Amino acid sequence: MNLYTFLLRTAAASPDAPCAILPSGVTWTYADVAAGSGRYANALIASGLKPGDRVAVQVEKSAEAFALYLGCLRAGGVFLPLNTGYQKSELAYFIGNAEPAVIVGTPDKAAIIAEIAPAAARFTMHESGENTLLGAQSTFGADFKTVARTDDDLAAILYTSGTTGRSKGAMITHRNLAANAETLVDFWGITNRDVLIHMLPIYHVHGLFVALHCVLRAGARMYFEPKFEPKRARALMQTSTMMMGVPTFYTRLLLDAEFSKADCATMRLFVSGSAPLLAETHVEFSARTGHAILERYGMTETGMNTSNPLVGERIAGTVGVPLPGTRVRVRTEAGEICAEGTKTGPDSEIGGIEVKGANIFPGYWRMPEKNAEEFTADGFFKTGDMGRLLANGYVQIVGREKDLIITGGLNVYPKEIEEKMDALPGVLESAVIGVPHPDFGEAVVAVVVPQAGAALDGAALIAILKTDLAGFKVPKRVHIVAELPRNAMGKVQKNVLRQTYAAL
Repeated sequence: MNLYTFLLRTAAASPDAPCAILPSGVTWTYADVAAGSGRYANALIASGLKPGDRVAVQVEKSAEAFALYLGCLRAGGVFLPLNTGYQKSELAYFIGNAEPAVIVGTPDKAAIIAEIAPAAARFTMHESGENTLLGAQSTFGADFKTVARTDDDLAAILYTSGTTGRSKGAMITHRNLAANAETLVDFWGITNRDVLIHMLPIYHVHGLFVALHCVLRAGARMYFEPKFEPKRARALMQTSTMMMGVPTFYTRLLLDAEFSKADCATMRLFVSGSAPLLAETHVEFSARTGHAILERYGMTETGMNTSNPLVGERIAGTVGVPLPGTRVRVRTEAGEICAEGTKTGPDSEIGGIEVKGANIFPGYWRMPEKNAEEFTADGFFKTGDMGRLLANGYVQIVGREKDLIITGGLNVYPKEIEEKMDALPGVLESAVIGVPHPDFGEAVVAVVVPQAGAALDGAALIAILKTDLAGFKVPKRVHIVAELPRNAMGKVQKNVLRQTYAAL
């Protein structure tokens, strides 16, 4: 069935139940959501949209944008969310590659969009003015017969974050999203009694597919906020049960000396993803609040693959166990599949993580040669992440395959050095990269952010690491910086660091 129908099945029995509580205090019931999505579906069809056509959307987060997404699904369209920060050259690439039939953007980008895609139906979400979809949808009725879709029809195309190269359009099917939503609702014990603090953007898997889909599938409710604000989050925790966020959410909460266990009296679950959670953040948050953050592992191409358990030990520095229905394996450089759970800790074999399941995307948009490279003969997707499988079944990520440093013919996994560096006094966080070296091929370099008020000396840090690591793993240079470059979801952009320090 259409993903929309699948997600709203639970709520169909309780149309008057609250779904989204907006910052203004207005509450959208599930009946309001159905009506709003119906109007947008009618508006899209009237614009000429046909099943399978792409709908590119670059607008600020709002309840109307949420209804537009569901309306796109109902109309049989393929949703293409775009980061609101993208500019002309980036938009030209995404729109040129996806060829959307409908584009919804902001008024300030209208001229750019008209130049890039003159043949597309073009709208804004502005309250007034020409070609406003917000205005157009209000003229349509709420009744709409949801367009039938098959499991393998596309529901969305999401472009990868591009931290290691040109972005690729991941094709996501109705089956992929339905399977992941069903699994997560069950694994995390989400029910219609839950109240989620939703402060994530909705142009990304975490906010759009994980957070929204879990709420809808369970018939739960959410505080639908435009962005993360620590004080606002603390206030909403008084009447909430869940929060999903990136690591930055939790580090910023901890910066507030008044944030405590009392703030979390009704909370049952804090979920972190989209970027690695520092072990020290996990430990400090647990000590301050009594809640162990649940870290999970997913990708644009796969949705969620693993998760620390709802009941049981949530181990800092791991991303938990494979989710039901998802197979996870590790393959060495020699092509051998690592024996699962034969060793523990740092002695476990490191290799490339591969995944298979109903949540895994079928491939990249218009890139058959890339798809042939990224999937194994037996159907596993090569994630590009390096990791190990521990004896307890937990998965540990050690870095991206492209981040692997080969110095003097020896492999260095940045995560190992970063963990050692982050544990040193005065260090807030670090990123380890490889830069060209005339003798070794690559040299290990660390870029370090100090804790507030700390005065760090690169040579002193190197001297300490020499007592704890093999010589070839020790950074040859340490650079002290105010902050690390990150993309919109908080991932450290190591490609930017490699470019910055390439001439050392």
